[in-house]
Amino acid sequence: MCLAVPMKLVSRQELKGEVELSGVRREVSLMLLPEAEVGSYVLVHAGYAIAQVDEREAEETLALLREALAAEEA
Repeated sequence: MCLAVPMKLVSRQELKGEVELSGVRREVSLMLLPEAEVGSYVLVHAGYAIAQVDEREAEETLALLREALAAEEA
């Protein structure tokens, strides 16, 4: 199973970007999404930003992921 996680793009330099989720930052490749802008949400999979999503969709997806993790821990 593959999982892409929505993360906020906080900086970019050409085709490299830095994304953040819950205070955790990671470097990602923007090779597949060169039009991504700082401040937007992108889906990150295996170190690549693969799609852009709006903030509402990102928050809904993150809420579902948090619910799934909480259910697994219970």
